[in-house]
Amino acid sequence: SSRFGLRELGRGPLSQLAAPEARRRRQGAMFKNTYQSGFLSILYSIGSKPLQIWDKKVRNGHIKRLTDSDIQSSVLEIMGTNVSTTYVTCPADPSKTLGIKLPFLVMIIKNLKKYFTFEVTVLDDKEVRRRFRASNYQSTTRVKPFICTMPMRLDEGWNQIQFNLSDFTRRAYGTNYIETLRVQLHANCRIRRIY
Repeated sequence: SSRFGLRELGRGPLSQLAAPEARRRRQGAMFKNTYQSGFLSILYSIGSKPLQIWDKKVRNGHIKRLTDSDIQSSVLEIMGTNVSTTYVTCPADPSKTLGIKLPFLVMIIKNLKKYFTFEVTVLDDKEVRRRFRASNYQSTTRVKPFICTMPMRLDEGWNQIQFNLSDFTRRAYGTNYIETLRVQLHANCRIRRIY
């Protein structure tokens, strides 16, 4: 399991600094009309096209499917010399959003003992888009009006990262989580599933 260092997170006047975004039409939400209960898988490495709804960006690295020796199963590997230039992002269309109302994000990720970061964009009840970025190379939590960056400690081997988006939104911004808009995974890791 993973632990996020959020000890310093307090409630402050930050939510007042963020100007609400213009009310957007919801037709761009991918899962808006999907019945959402339990979990909604957005990436499964065993599927025939695991990155069908994802966009890929690769510079000085690779994104490929391979068999992981620990679990003897197909996984997706994202590797790059620079974490910011090699990643997958969902949805693939930058004008669309996920529209997932479920407040938990779960990722099954392998620790490759290299720099790794991921990012989740959510919408809160103030109609503000907030980004949460977790990385294994950062030591302190920083809350800014539109982005909260935080450290992440991964155990050796495979990890199940459980991210309570509702709790994080409330603790970082004092607002209520409405929905998940985008998920972005950067080098370096192996992915089994995201839901």
